[in-house]
Amino acid sequence: MARIVVVGEALVDLVAESDGRRFRADPGGGPANIAVGLGRLGNPVTLVTTLGDDAFGRLVTGHLTAAGVAPTVHPALFTPLAVVTVDGAGVPSYDFAISWDVPALDVPPDTAVLHTGSLAAAMAAGPVEAAMAAAPVVSYDPNIRPPLLGDRASERTRVERQIGLSDVVKASDEDLGWLYPDDDPVEVAHRWHGLGPALVVVTRGARGCVAVTASGQIERPAPKVEVVDTVGAGDAFMSGLLSGLLAGGLLDRNGLARADETTLSAPLADALASAAITCTRPGADPPTKEELRTAT
Repeated sequence: MARIVVVGEALVDLVAESDGRRFRADPGGGPANIAVGLGRLGNPVTLVTTLGDDAFGRLVTGHLTAAGVAPTVHPALFTPLAVVTVDGAGVPSYDFAISWDVPALDVPPDTAVLHTGSLAAAMAAGPVEAAMAAAPVVSYDPNIRPPLLGDRASERTRVERQIGLSDVVKASDEDLGWLYPDDDPVEVAHRWHGLGPALVVVTRGARGCVAVTASGQIERPAPKVEVVDTVGAGDAFMSGLLSGLLAGGLLDRNGLARADETTLSAPLADALASAAITCTRPGADPPTKEELRTAT
């Protein structure tokens, strides 16, 4: 089976308890969550990341390997942290202590699919884009975190450049709302499709998702669930989508050229179900293959 290589940050989420004084330490980071989701769904996956030689780094490494992820670690002074506060609707906000500065990335030469995005793609754009340009197939999720980014115009330029290196792109309506505050997110997805990707998907929370391909626009509703929080839901969507595309023989250039409403039906269902399951439990806790099979 083709190996998916995920490039990006792994960190520890310090999730505030109700009193605001105690915190739960959960392994996290968008790319790491996606790698874990892919591993739990039975896919061969490597995560190329940075971690410190510390207690949090060991916590993250154990979490990755338990999910079947093979980590390739670039040493860092400390393991990155995100302080997570969840509001009454289960929606998280983040404060970060992170550094992601690598001169080059140690990406396996037999990489079949490379997924990247999030903070690593913003903070180490040069090495990340070099890896994207060298990969046979690229998946990308910008996963916008405004407190750590530059001005909106320069970030739009960076994101659009990285989209031009990608074959599959997923973004939330919140991402697009920050990048293009005056534009409809679905219209932006159509513009992004024109930059080169075969598939662009916009997630819309409880309203499901919209996919844009050469054959047109596809809308799918989200499963109705009791939401505990939405931490990691977008990452679970991405891992479910990639796993579904791979299972359907679509995660290569020829397969993606055939992406339409029929071929994308199962991958989109897997993606939406993965996100929904994650919303029913606290933290970034994507489903296993058996849990997803039961839900779909």
